[in-house]
Amino acid sequence: MKTAFFALVMSLSLIGCSSTDSISSQNRQNMTGLYTGMPRQNVLASMGTNTIRSADGRLINNPYRTEIYRSPRHEFELLLYFTAENRRGDGITNDDLTPLVIMDGKLDGWGWSYWNTLVQKYELRL
Repeated sequence: MKTAFFALVMSLSLIGCSSTDSISSQNRQNMTGLYTGMPRQNVLASMGTNTIRSADGRLINNPYRTEIYRSPRHEFELLLYFTAENRRGDGITNDDLTPLVIMDGKLDGWGWSYWNTLVQKYELRL
């Protein structure tokens, strides 16, 4: 009886736990359904907004981080999702994240090279 109870408690404690590889893989998979011009709310619905506990106990938020930038003509929001394929080290860095660029409420593009192009084009101060 005690063994069955212990097994039940252990299995319930693992519900919701994922490896960081499966979290990043799921985020990369979710990105395949995105398209430019997609409203921000649809992007969030597609990518998810939940907090996931990895198997090693870390909490990973979706999006992991958000940032807001403004130019005289536009507002930019970066939704940074954890998408690392081959992680090294303990901390999560920008190299482990993919920015989804929301411009004026709609998905304009994604990826660091795309974001860097916009930073130069609109002379954004980071």
